[in-house]
Amino acid sequence: MSSGSIDLSTEEGLVRGCIRQDRRAQRALYERYSSRMFLVCMRYANDRDEAQDLLQEGFMTAFSKISTFSGAGSFEGWLRRIFVNTALMRLRKGDVLKDAAGVDEPAARSISSPDDILADIGGQDIVRMIQQMPEGFRTVFNMNVLEGYSHQEIAQKLGISEGTSRSQLSRARTWLQERLLERRNRK
Repeated sequence: MSSGSIDLSTEEGLVRGCIRQDRRAQRALYERYSSRMFLVCMRYANDRDEAQDLLQEGFMTAFSKISTFSGAGSFEGWLRRIFVNTALMRLRKGDVLKDAAGVDEPAARSISSPDDILADIGGQDIVRMIQQMPEGFRTVFNMNVLEGYSHQEIAQKLGISEGTSRSQLSRARTWLQERLLERRNRK
């Protein structure tokens, strides 16, 4: 391999190629990560078309900022943050949580069931249910449960209080539990 060629089979090679704006490297990076990043986008989007828009926007951002990847930590984690932030920017523009209730309002009731309500449901069904959540619930649920953000980080990123974040998460969990129980009772 000549000194100017890049090994596109490695993550390091893909990153170096993308920094050089090599179209083959960009295509290879897209092909390697697009399905995983599309799943991230689907969790925040209302439908597939919106998720596809987020995917394209996220890759454009990733390609423009790839030189800032330091090599420390997981590249996929770095990339995932870009896609989550892309989705959050869209949500902030729509002011999704402007009417969200804080902790001063009654908390959503907790549902408990001795049965394992997840036993007969697949992962794709759960993702579809999460997509059907009201947008504020879904955003906080995704950020906390699936992405691992703290309530303080969520509050900061969304411009809401920590109490509102906690309240939205509680309500999201209750909403999801109710839908899972309804599904089980229909069977």
